[in-house]
Amino acid sequence: MPVPEPSTNGYHHDEYDDDEDIDYTDIDEKYDVQYDDSFLDSIIVVDGIPVVKAERKERLVTKLGQDFKRLGAAFKPGNLHMPWDDEKGQSKGYIFIEYPTPDQAAFAIAAIHGYRFDKNHTFAANRFADIEKFAHMEETYVEPPQEEFKPREHLRAWLGDPQGRDQYVTLRGDDLQVLWNGRNGSSELVIGRPRWTESYVAWSPLGTFMATFHIQGVQFWGGPSWNRVRRLVHPHVKLMDFSPNENYVVTWSNEPIQIPENARTGPDIFSADDEGNSVAVWDLKSGFVLRTFPSGQQSEDGAPKKMLWPMLKWTGDDHYVGRVQPGQQISVYELPGMHLVDKKSIKVEGVQDFEWCPWGDRDREDQEAKGKGKKARENILAYWTPEVANQPARVSLMSFPSRTQLRSKNLFNVSDCKLHWQNQGDFLCVKVDRHTRTKKSLYCNLEIFRMREKDCPVEVLEIKDTVISFSWEPRGERFCIITTNDPNFGNTAPGSTIKTAAHFYQLERGKGDFRLLKTVDNKTSNAAFWSPKGRHVVLATMGSQTKFDLEFWDLDFMGDEAPKTDKDPGAGIQLLNTTEHYGVTDIEWDPSGRYVASSASAWRHTLENGYTIWDFRGQELSKQVLDRFKQFLWRPRPRTLLTKEQQRDIRKKLREYSKQFDEEDAAEESTVSAELIAARRRLIDEWNAWRAKVKRDLREEKGRRHQEQGHKKEKVEEYVDEIVEETIEEVLE
Repeated sequence: MPVPEPSTNGYHHDEYDDDEDIDYTDIDEKYDVQYDDSFLDSIIVVDGIPVVKAERKERLVTKLGQDFKRLGAAFKPGNLHMPWDDEKGQSKGYIFIEYPTPDQAAFAIAAIHGYRFDKNHTFAANRFADIEKFAHMEETYVEPPQEEFKPREHLRAWLGDPQGRDQYVTLRGDDLQVLWNGRNGSSELVIGRPRWTESYVAWSPLGTFMATFHIQGVQFWGGPSWNRVRRLVHPHVKLMDFSPNENYVVTWSNEPIQIPENARTGPDIFSADDEGNSVAVWDLKSGFVLRTFPSGQQSEDGAPKKMLWPMLKWTGDDHYVGRVQPGQQISVYELPGMHLVDKKSIKVEGVQDFEWCPWGDRDREDQEAKGKGKKARENILAYWTPEVANQPARVSLMSFPSRTQLRSKNLFNVSDCKLHWQNQGDFLCVKVDRHTRTKKSLYCNLEIFRMREKDCPVEVLEIKDTVISFSWEPRGERFCIITTNDPNFGNTAPGSTIKTAAHFYQLERGKGDFRLLKTVDNKTSNAAFWSPKGRHVVLATMGSQTKFDLEFWDLDFMGDEAPKTDKDPGAGIQLLNTTEHYGVTDIEWDPSGRYVASSASAWRHTLENGYTIWDFRGQELSKQVLDRFKQFLWRPRPRTLLTKEQQRDIRKKLREYSKQFDEEDAAEESTVSAELIAARRRLIDEWNAWRAKVKRDLREEKGRRHQEQGHKKEKVEEYVDEIVEETIEEVLE
């Protein structure tokens, strides 16, 4: 057996040189070095960054800093690192950003992730510490637990009302109520809350949301339970405007935006870049602020200017929004990024105003059929410029975003222009106020563009009198103008009225021009309110202290049986009723075109405030006189989802459906309610049961008495009353 070699320190190697049997746990725990990797939670990785060359790196970093600051994820320039590919001489498409705390990094991820930088780049943000987790993920798929489904409230549940009723909102003092409008003027309370709004109330264009105004901003309510859906923080907000499809909102405050020190940052509140501005554009679905603008209420010399609202005007598809800088240019921004289209404005020297062509049913159908090869019409922009030196005034039509000039028309001796689109985008009327060469008197021309025809032909109607009101028939080819030749127009004393005349025009299909149907003279009406379904119109006297007339007109009173002769083209136009509403300040049709509401608001005067609901024939259904009454608004309805074929099929079977409706109407007219009928039937049944019981008891009582008395005749006693009259005194006067 070999002898082990002695070690230098006197110990044997085979006993003590093997460390595997020695326990160092206590020593490792005592001297263990703890690495602090919490700083990794403050670093985020952002992917989706554009790949650029060296000459564009600085510009990209500057743009990223601006966007991140606006989103509430600002960073210091030295805290951004952009990996570089030296072989290709370009960036790698992602960056690292370090924030002071993990909380700020987490907030930055929430603000940046999913942000659309441009058409081709969308950011994806993650924690740097999570990369290790993503790189070593378990490849075996484990099905996640199924979460319990929690259905949300339907924001358009009110459309499913079995009786097809509409809703309206009233504001009286501080009390706000939403009510159902029933037949014959009856109403039913939906919900009411005191101090629900601090100024006024507004509906969204499709009726999905009800907006209330507060010192802190705007709140949106909806659904059957009327819970708060969204809140936008804009202190001291005064005005608001929705986009046509309810995707975006514009708010304005007369007080510029101020950012306090150490204020919370985020995409849903203003940042330092917004300070001093007054107009804000919001994404209603997310609640994020997209961009802010100055109000522009002061001219270059510091004098106040009249504010035009809305300041921003939307296209019918919510893709673009534009604003005009009078005399200079029209700036158009693309949603949702709010970037200037093609990075340049439309330079138009002297431009005064513009309007987008509204989207009609035909445009929406073309857009839906776009995938089938059918080309949809582009958005159309109409604007006008005044006369400058030797250049005439001009009205122009431009296709956007191609910026193709479609049509232009020169105008002379122009004092002012107003652009009036028909709601389906079929016609554009430019009301041109012209002056004579001496500039002592004015007259009017109507320049009507037929937009659906080739090259947009223009028809000119010369009106000798002053036109004080113009309005298109919705979904129709008629319009109404109200004119006056009263010399007191514009200089009327308080309490006096001016004489006016109403004129109805209609397009002649064969000739393509508009002809006069009927003129109604010797009136005081100064405003026309069309039914949303067309055909019916209310002519009203507004703003007067002595006249409050309301006239209800039917332009198709005789239907298809109206005689079509050149001698009397307006034979089918009939006055249905003439009435008045004392102190009327507002008139509004309901979405169905069956009812009209006229109201007298305490914001204008304090005499007999309240509202009245009429049917389309001018018959009063309900009248409410309410002190401190301020506002009445019908709830709008969205566009129908039925196709034209389905609508035609319903019209064909309308008589079958009407039988059921007639039965329901008859039942409603004959009885107050179904509950009252049941109560009356119950009372009748109780009465009949009581009578039967009493008769039965009476028969039993009679039988018992007969048995007791042995069928003896009862003695009948007679009582004779004798009346004696005595005259005490007579006096003759």
